[in-house]
Amino acid sequence: MADSDLTPQSNVDLSNLQPDEQQPNAAEQESKREAEAQMRRDLLATVLDSAARERLSRIALVSPSRSSQIEGILLRMAQSGQLRGRVSEQQLIDLLEQADEVQGKSGPKKKGQIYQRRKDYDDDDDFGF
Repeated sequence: MADSDLTPQSNVDLSNLQPDEQQPNAAEQESKREAEAQMRRDLLATVLDSAARERLSRIALVSPSRSSQIEGILLRMAQSGQLRGRVSEQQLIDLLEQADEVQGKSGPKKKGQIYQRRKDYDDDDDFGF
């Protein structure tokens, strides 16, 4: 081994050691994301009546992806002027059913788990009498 292999390099680029300029951008992006989320919630609050809003929040607890899909549909409909007045719970249910039909045609259906129970008689009460 040569001595040059053992010595540290003295021409290290010090420009990489400066403070990261991406940090303020990350904070700006986070605030922008929060503002967009707030605008989305406000628009949904004006478009949906209380029962429909409650149903959509319950759907979000169970299936966040489905909830965001329905929210996106509602927002597009509101922005394009297709909604007349507030969306009732029944209209939201109809929209959910339509989304199910479209998803069923385009993608695979989700299958639920099937539990099989024993159908024969279990005589655990027999004490050998």
